Amino acid sequence: MRRRLLATALSLAIAPAAASEGMWMPSQLPDIAPQLKAAGFEGDPAALADLTRPPLNAVVKVGGATGAFVSKDGLVLTNHHVAFGVIQYNSKPERDLIANGYVAKTRADELPANPDYRVLVTTGFDRITDRILAGAKGKSGRAYYDAVDAATKAAIADCEREPGLRCSVANMYYGTDFYLIRQLELRDIRLVYAPPESIGNYGDEVDNFMWPRHSGDFTVLRAYVGRDGKPADFSPDNVPYNPPAHLQVSTRNVGEGDFAMLAGYPGVTFRHRMASEFVQQIGWQLPTRVELSQSMIDTIDKAASAPATRVLYASQVQGLKNTLKRAQGELDGLRRSDAAKVREADEAQMLAWLSKQPSAKATRADITAVQAILDKAAAMRDRDQLFGMIRSQTQLLRAALTVQRLAHERTKPDAARESGYQQRDEALITGQLKQVQRRFDPAVEKALLTDLLTRYQALPAAQHVPELDAVFGRDADALRARLDAMYAGTKLGDEATRLAAMSRDEASLKADTDPLLQAAAALMPAVLRLEDESKVREGDLLRLRPSYMRALIAYRQSQGRSVYPDANSTLRVSYGNLRGMDPRDGLHYVPVTTVAGIVEKHTGVKPFDAPKPLRDAIAKGDFGTTADPALRTQPVNILTDLDTTGGNSGSPVLDAEGRLIALNFDSNWEAVSASWMYDPRYKRAIHVDMRYMRWLMAKVYPAPQLLAEMGLPAE
Repeated sequence: MRRRLLATALSLAIAPAAASEGMWMPSQLPDIAPQLKAAGFEGDPAALADLTRPPLNAVVKVGGATGAFVSKDGLVLTNHHVAFGVIQYNSKPERDLIANGYVAKTRADELPANPDYRVLVTTGFDRITDRILAGAKGKSGRAYYDAVDAATKAAIADCEREPGLRCSVANMYYGTDFYLIRQLELRDIRLVYAPPESIGNYGDEVDNFMWPRHSGDFTVLRAYVGRDGKPADFSPDNVPYNPPAHLQVSTRNVGEGDFAMLAGYPGVTFRHRMASEFVQQIGWQLPTRVELSQSMIDTIDKAASAPATRVLYASQVQGLKNTLKRAQGELDGLRRSDAAKVREADEAQMLAWLSKQPSAKATRADITAVQAILDKAAAMRDRDQLFGMIRSQTQLLRAALTVQRLAHERTKPDAARESGYQQRDEALITGQLKQVQRRFDPAVEKALLTDLLTRYQALPAAQHVPELDAVFGRDADALRARLDAMYAGTKLGDEATRLAAMSRDEASLKADTDPLLQAAAALMPAVLRLEDESKVREGDLLRLRPSYMRALIAYRQSQGRSVYPDANSTLRVSYGNLRGMDPRDGLHYVPVTTVAGIVEKHTGVKPFDAPKPLRDAIAKGDFGTTADPALRTQPVNILTDLDTTGGNSGSPVLDAEGRLIALNFDSNWEAVSASWMYDPRYKRAIHVDMRYMRWLMAKVYPAPQLLAEMGLPAE
C-alpha cells in the first residue's frame, strides 16, 4: 500500500513548487517536459533521461564536484577551486603555480594530479530498491543497517567485476529508494591550464558568495588512460582518454531571460528533513561550524608562518574559508526566510492532512520514533563533532588511524570490511598517504590538535571518551607534553614508512613503538564503538524515515507540487534562465558583470590584485568576438536562477540547444541557505561566462592550441 502511494505521488507530482526549483534525476525530466519547454529548452527532454547520450554523458564527477569533457581528447573543464588541490600539489616555492598560474605548451608539459584525484564518468543509473531492502525486512537498528550495507556491498562487487568501473549505491528519499550507479574511474588526471589565483579566485573570501562577481574560476585538466584505452595509474606511456561525447563551448552571446540548464553532482541538501532538524541546524550546527572553522583558520595562520608552510596548507585553508562563509551565509539566509517557522508550519499542515489518511496511526508512530532517535543523538553532538574533526582535519594522525583501521579490516573477508577499507579502496588510500608530504607540517598539526582537543577537554564528563583522555590527557599541560612527544618521536612523516605500514598486520602495528601508531591503536576501540552507535542510529533512521517521506510526498502531491530527491552527489539537472534579482529595497542585481568591475575593485593588494597582463589587456580593449555587443565590452560572470548547492561547482551551464555557455562556481549570499530551503526570491547561481574564459585563453594568458582543440577561434 505504501509503495503504491509513493509511486502514485511521484508520477503525478510534476508541477514545480517554484519555476526553477528542482535538482532532478535525469529519469524524471520527461515528466517535466512541459515546464522545460516553457522555460525555453529546445531539445528533447526524453533524450536527457539517457545517460549514454549527449549532453549528459559529457558531464563528469571531478574530485568532490563536477566538470565536463570539452574535447575529443579528454580535456576536462572544471573550477579553479575544484582543481586547487591539484594546483597546490604541483606548486613549490620556486614554482608557485598558485600565484603564477600554469599553461602547458605541449601535452608533455601537462602535470600529474595528486594520486587520489579522480574523474568519474557515469555510465549507468539503475533502480535496485528491492535487492537492497530484501534482507532488511523485519529487522531494526544495527541489524537493519548491516542488511542494507551487505546488500549494497554485494551489488557494488558484482558491478565492479567489470574492470575500470567504480560503482556505488545511492539512497534516494532517505531509505525509500536505492539506485546502482556505474562510473568509469579515470585515475591519470593532469593539469593543463590554470589562471593565476588572482584571476581564478579574484576577490577570495571578500567576494565569496557575493554579487557582483568578477572571477575567472576555471581550470582545464586532461584525463589519460592506458594504451589499451582502459583506466590506468599515471604513466608517461598513457594516452588521452577519448570520451563518448564532449560539450561544444558556445560562441553566441547570452543575456537576461535566456534559457539555462545545469547538469552536475550536487552534494547534499536537506529540504525534506523534519522541522526539528531545521531548528537544530539554525540553533546549533551552523553557529558552531562558523566558530570552529574560524578558529582553525586562525590556528593555521598563526602556526604556518613560513611561506613554504603556507603553501602546504593553502588548500585546507581555502576549504575552511569556504566552509566558514557558507555556514554564515546559510545561517543568515535561514533566519531571513524564517525557515524554522515556515518548515514547522508546513509540517504541521502535513500532519493534519496525514491524520485523515488510512495509514495515519502507523506513520505517526514511525515519525515519533525518528524524533526520539534525533533527540538522543543531539545529547552527544558536541563530542561527535569534535571527534570527527580531530580525525579529518589532520594529516599524520589521520594517516596513522587509516593504516590501523586498514589492518583491522583486513582480518575480515573483503565483503565484510567497512566501506572505504575494502580492496577496491586501497589505491585511493595509497594516494592519500602519498600526498601527506605536500600537505603536512608538524607544528601546524600540533596546533590544530591543541585547539580541537582543548575544546574536547572542556566538554561535560558525560561526553568524554575514555580513549581520548588516556591518549591526550585531561588538561592543557598533559596535552602539550603528549603531542610534543608524539610528533617528535614518530617516523610516519616519511612516505616510505607510511606506505610500508599499509601492508602490516594488526598485531604488528599495535606492537609498534612509534608514538603516533600507538596513539592510533589506543584510539581505535573508540572509533569502532562510536561508529557502532552511529550504525544503530542510522539503521533505525533508514527503516523509519521512509514513512515520513511517503507522507510528505503524498501531501505535496495533494498540493499539486513536485518532489525531487534531496541531493546526494548523484547526477542531477536543474533549469531556469539568466535572471537578475532585487535583494532588498532600492537594490537591483543585473545578471552580467564585465571587466570594468575588475578594474573598479583592483587595489593591488590581495584579494583584489588583478595581474598586470589582465589589466593591460582590459585597458587595450581588444575583446574581439568575445565582447558582448549590447554591453560593448567583455563579460565576466553571469547570474541565473538555477537550483544549485555544494558539489555543483564546475557544473556546465548549457543553452537551449545544449551548448556550453558558462561554468557554475558559486551562489549568491542570499541563497546559501538553499541547501535547506528554496526561496525563489533569493536563489541565484553564479557562473563564469565562457566568453571570459575564451578571451583569457586568447588574449591574456594565451593557449591557442587549447582553443583549437576545443574548436574555438583564437580571438
